[in-house]
Amino acid sequence: MPLHRGPDAPDERPVSVNPFYGLANPAAGMTEAPPKHRLPDAPMPPSTAHQLVRDELMLDGNSRLNLATFVTTWMEPQAGILMAECRDKNMIDKDEYPRTAELERRCVAMLADLWNAPDPAAAVGCSTTGSSEACMLAGMALKRRWARRNADRYPGARPNLVMGVNVQVCWDKFCTFWEVEARQVPMEGDRFHLDPRAAAELCDENTIGVVGVLGSTFDGSYEPVAELCAALDALQERTGLDVPVHVDGASGGMIAPFLDEDLVWDFRLPRVASINTSGHKYGLVYPGVGWALWRDAEALPEELVFRVNYLGGDMPTFALNFSRPGAQVVAQYYTFLRLGREGYRAVQQSTRDVARSVADRVAALGDFRLLTRGDELPAFAFTTAEDVTAYDVFDVSRRLRERGWLVPAYTFPANREDLSVLRVVCRNGFSADLADLFVEDLTRLLPELRRQPGPLTRDRAAATGFHH
Repeated sequence: MPLHRGPDAPDERPVSVNPFYGLANPAAGMTEAPPKHRLPDAPMPPSTAHQLVRDELMLDGNSRLNLATFVTTWMEPQAGILMAECRDKNMIDKDEYPRTAELERRCVAMLADLWNAPDPAAAVGCSTTGSSEACMLAGMALKRRWARRNADRYPGARPNLVMGVNVQVCWDKFCTFWEVEARQVPMEGDRFHLDPRAAAELCDENTIGVVGVLGSTFDGSYEPVAELCAALDALQERTGLDVPVHVDGASGGMIAPFLDEDLVWDFRLPRVASINTSGHKYGLVYPGVGWALWRDAEALPEELVFRVNYLGGDMPTFALNFSRPGAQVVAQYYTFLRLGREGYRAVQQSTRDVARSVADRVAALGDFRLLTRGDELPAFAFTTAEDVTAYDVFDVSRRLRERGWLVPAYTFPANREDLSVLRVVCRNGFSADLADLFVEDLTRLLPELRRQPGPLTRDRAAATGFHH
């Protein structure tokens, strides 16, 4: 979560209250307006508090029109009811809420089967607050396994983790928080993610593992996990180094099993030790749930698992967080039960179809060049064509926001910092009808953009709030 601090200067203006929200006297609300940056002295009626909060939230963007986020923005009403009924259950209290814990266990078993664990009954896993926590847990397991194998050298030797420069920021956080050297494979030319051979060349006796991303957030492309494992197999034959792989399937882990069944990326590859995914992305659940799975108990060191005698029961846990609601886990089980394999396949195929269609129509406008076409993750990246000089992607992003569409514009990392792109993420709920409206609005903006004397964006850092 972002860090916040107090206001730079005291803001003594109170929050404005609509006079009609006064109780008996409509004018009372104006005299009892609460302060902004300190607790009010007295309570207020619930209707007044509701109005104050709701009015401020009206200025948020419309989540359904947010084409920057991979996070689910629509669920069925029945799922919302279940979540409301479970939001007061603390997920950590497994002894008090045994059925919620059982639904979590079933979800882990379903994912182990979905990801082709050699023995789904032997796979271990847990729910998390999202993929960021799941990646932290997977990284901790990799580091502890490496430290155990190198007990004679550690902590003197410094461990490292190999990944592409395109990884989500949670991996940079992991390396910073757990004192691991981040070795990143840069982008080159039209390769916008990790190169297997380059990754293998960065490995040495201090490498705790290599991260393969099934669905890069930069452009929606899959990294070649099977080729990565093959390169590490060859490395082991040459040097004896046995380097495990973690697959960050935050998005693709819930796309590939249904739409790319012949793609080998999961526990079918013996070198894949662990996988994570976001239940709240293409797992189709509202924000607040992720999953981390290890192929077997050997891949997750027992000393990382806490067994707590808590409220009368033995509770094995592996988490960075403690208390959190059970609502999202229940919603995940509901969605697994509701859709099944065929339902997930239908939903994900529809989303990919929308992405491909929008990508083709954006390309047909003539002003843009596609980097990806939405045929892996249902997301695609594009930039302005070489002959477009009147505007840039940041101008497009800003103008689309005027129509309510939130489309991120950003610059690629090292070695391709010359490339700035727009990215459109298609999710369930971004229907073909909404896609039509998006393309129409983009088309409508182009004549005015073409008449500009040049790009209007001066401060690119301030042009978009999107960051990886």
